[in-house]
Amino acid sequence: MAEENIERPEEKKEEEALNPEDLMSMWESALKEAQAEKSSQEETSISTPEEVKKEIPVSQPAQLQELKPTREEGLHPEFDFILDIPLEISVEIGRTKMLIKELLKLNQGSIVELEKFAGEPVEVYVNGKLMAKGEVVVVNDRFGVRITEIISAQDRIKRLGS
Repeated sequence: MAEENIERPEEKKEEEALNPEDLMSMWESALKEAQAEKSSQEETSISTPEEVKKEIPVSQPAQLQELKPTREEGLHPEFDFILDIPLEISVEIGRTKMLIKELLKLNQGSIVELEKFAGEPVEVYVNGKLMAKGEVVVVNDRFGVRITEIISAQDRIKRLGS
């Protein structure tokens, strides 16, 4: 029992170290050390925004050569790919309306009267769209059309609505 009341020097040191004020100061110093270590590690591994900006290379405008057409055939060489598309061209010399019974009375030698007058320009259609007007001519025993007027783009657009 006498041994129980005897204090050992090691136990006395632990009691002194456990003083609340001393304990708080120890925790504060330990936290400061941990934060200092953490910040030194971050500085070595992660760059600050200023350092990142320094590392980014400055951009410079690209120096490009001006493009030049490889071939300069015709007025619009960029449209060469459409030059071989076939179109249907027809010429209308006139129109008329007729009843079925009048149509059935037609035979060889009958004359069909048209609404156009002689000498009036004929209409030239490209793929069913009016594109020009002209006059009928004979070339080497074949009919032809001399173009006298090209229909403007505005007039062609107006005709699309009607």
